[in-house]
Amino acid sequence: MEEPTPEKIKKVFDQDYSADMNLWNEFAKSVTTRLFAKNEISKEYNKTENYINIVVSGSAAHFVLADDKDICINLYYENQIFSDYLSFLTQSPTVIKTESLEKTIIWSINYKDLNALYVRSAKGLLGGKAISDAMFIRKQSEQINLLALSPTERYLKLIKERPEIFQRTSLKIIASYLGVTAESLSRIRKKIV
Repeated sequence: MEEPTPEKIKKVFDQDYSADMNLWNEFAKSVTTRLFAKNEISKEYNKTENYINIVVSGSAAHFVLADDKDICINLYYENQIFSDYLSFLTQSPTVIKTESLEKTIIWSINYKDLNALYVRSAKGLLGGKAISDAMFIRKQSEQINLLALSPTERYLKLIKERPEIFQRTSLKIIASYLGVTAESLSRIRKKIV
C-alpha cells in the first residue's frame, strides 16, 4: 500500500497551492492510510465528517438524497482532495453521503490532528489554507459549470478533462453528476457520436 510521504502530498496540493516542503513534512506526520471496498460508505447521510482526504487510487463520490434517490454532487479520482467540508468545519451532521465507487485507497487527516497542527505552528495554519483553497477552487469551478454550461457542454468538458471517468464510473452516476437523467445522457452521447 502506498504510504503518505511529504513529497507525494506536496505534489497533490501543488496543483492549487504551492507551499514549502517543511509544511508537508509536518502535515504528513498526521496523515493515515485508509482502504475502502467498492460501494463502501465512509460517511453516511446525517452523520459528521471527521476527515480531509486525498484519493491515492480508486474513486469516491458525494451524494445527497432526493425523492429516495442518490443524487451525485461530486466525483473524486486520484490526486483529488475531498471531504464533506461543511460538516468537517462545523463538526455537525449534513445530508451528504460519501461512498467509494471502486476499491479505493485514501490518505486522511482527522479533525483533531489537523486542529492540533494549527495550534502547533503557523505552518499548520498554512496547511489548512491549502486544504480550503484546493476545495474552494474545485467547488467554485463545478458550480460555475453547472450554472453556465448546458448539459451537452458539461458532458464534453468532462470527456476532455477526465476521459477515464467513463471507463470507471457508471453512466447512471455520471448522468446524476451532470444534472441530467440517464436517458438524457444517452441522447447527448448519441447526438455527439
